[in-house]
Amino acid sequence: MRLGFDAKRAFSNETGLGNYSRDTIRILSSFFSQNKYFLYTPKKIKSPRTFFIEEKENIFVRTPESLINKTLRSYWRSFSIVKDIFTNNIDIFHGLSNELPIGIEKTSIKSIVTIHDLIFIRYPSLFKSIDRRIYYKKSKSACLRANKIIAVSEQTKKDIIDYFNISEKKIEVVYQGCNKIFQKQLTIESKNFVNKKYFLPKSYLLYVGTIEERKNLLTLLKALREIPDQKLVVIGNGKEYMIKCKKYISENNLENRVIFISNLLLEEMAAIYQSAEIMIYPSIFEGFGIPILEALFSKTPVITSKGGCFSEAGGPHSMYVDPLNEKEIENAIIKISKSQLIKEKMINEGFSYAQNFTDKNIATNLFKVYKDLK
Repeated sequence: MRLGFDAKRAFSNETGLGNYSRDTIRILSSFFSQNKYFLYTPKKIKSPRTFFIEEKENIFVRTPESLINKTLRSYWRSFSIVKDIFTNNIDIFHGLSNELPIGIEKTSIKSIVTIHDLIFIRYPSLFKSIDRRIYYKKSKSACLRANKIIAVSEQTKKDIIDYFNISEKKIEVVYQGCNKIFQKQLTIESKNFVNKKYFLPKSYLLYVGTIEERKNLLTLLKALREIPDQKLVVIGNGKEYMIKCKKYISENNLENRVIFISNLLLEEMAAIYQSAEIMIYPSIFEGFGIPILEALFSKTPVITSKGGCFSEAGGPHSMYVDPLNEKEIENAIIKISKSQLIKEKMINEGFSYAQNFTDKNIATNLFKVYKDLK
């Protein structure tokens, strides 16, 4: 088959949607190498995370060619791209991040869209009004026009049905995986090198994610204040909410107990995951929650939120708390820290559960959707 992908975020986004796009392309092109994979992106940006694309003989990158399309790259991605997709004889086009080009439904090309979440509908106060309207219009339009919808969790599938009134027969749940670097154990030397490079303590808790209100770092900081023997490493960037968190840290004398790091190489992130005592992910709502999976593969116990999609990613042996209750978070941290038996059970059972999300399993499940559609 000749498969096309909206690959903008594979090249331009270093976090969630970018990771999903890169991993989808990487594992499909590896496990189903007989196909040809066409990546459509307004701009090709080289980074260490996209080096694998250069190494693959079955991957072809397509960017705007005409002067007008090079000038109006957003218009090309949303409209003019359809002509290029048709010219390239694409069998199936996959919108990897909540949208599809306008007009593809009028061609013979089959289309799939991945919907990651509808958080902008559930929690409108977290988004600007103009952004909400754009996200709603693009997501709903893509769902209505696509031949098939991939939801990254049962929670997201339910939201698509409830908010967009889409038939469940049109939706397939295909879970996300995580980058293969998190799926292998690093040497003690590698982990020690990274810990020394970033001046990390011998023992620490870990938070990974964008520092924004929905991700809820502040409640974790409030819990940390009550556990004086614990330190926290935070991997992520933020704006206004990050300022709010740092103000709390300053007001509560936590400066020596909270370490912020950003712009890490994936290998460095993996080393920090594998050195952490516990990974805490107190998000209020997610489409899936890849950091949970990264921690399970890293053999690091996970504390995360009750409800939503979190148990789909975390499995039966992670620990679940009310994310807005700092006392519950505090008690969960203490419970795991003080019991080697609990910790070992969470590590072993969590790693076993993570095997449901190996590259091979994800690739097989994705390709089944393509094959059934073709």
